[in-house]
Amino acid sequence: MANTESAPTQQFVEIKEIQEDLVVLRTGGLRKVLLVSGINVELKSEEEQNLIYLEYQNFLNSLDFSLQFIVHSRKLNIERYLKLLEARESEESDELLRNEVSEYREFIRSFVAENDIMSKNFFVVVPYDTVSISTGKTIRGFLPSFMPGKKKPSAEKQAEEKTREESGEIEKNLFQLNQRVDHVVSGLRTIGLRAVPLNKEELVELFYNLYNPESIERQDIKLGREENQENAPQ
Repeated sequence: MANTESAPTQQFVEIKEIQEDLVVLRTGGLRKVLLVSGINVELKSEEEQNLIYLEYQNFLNSLDFSLQFIVHSRKLNIERYLKLLEARESEESDELLRNEVSEYREFIRSFVAENDIMSKNFFVVVPYDTVSISTGKTIRGFLPSFMPGKKKPSAEKQAEEKTREESGEIEKNLFQLNQRVDHVVSGLRTIGLRAVPLNKEELVELFYNLYNPESIERQDIKLGREENQENAPQ
């Protein structure tokens, strides 16, 4: 029986690459992932709840493209917090306070070890997909080989031309995607929700956690990074 090698995991992942805050799919489609704050509707009055529902309905009716809403529950990583407590303990000169910090740190460590402490993050995926006409591309790539005095470009030239075309296509489509993102952010703001696009590091962290759900998260994705605090709605 012939040995067959297992197919690489990458071929099952639709993501081609991540550029800054942009997810590029193998199909050429583009995605931006927004981290969205939450609202505890139960704490609102009936009038406030009805207003939220109405604004949300108006927001959905204003869309002429699809959205994907994701609620991601994941195990809370407290390693960083425990290290802060450990550093605080070593810096404390008062023996009584040092013992209290030590006992508190051990309590937190044992409590989390015995109980799964979960955190929830809310995401909105804004898509933009292109529709390509294969016939047109075939004609443009087919005719030059029959034109007199024209040599077929080398493989290197063809690769460079393809890269330039793909780069130009992404820039053009990115403009359309950013318009959609602005519309979504503005619409969510009317409901009282704040939305922030994830950057490259956060996207890598998110997809790592999604594809490795059994792992403890390496770091938290926080809403309200320093670079976005100036533009935060009041």
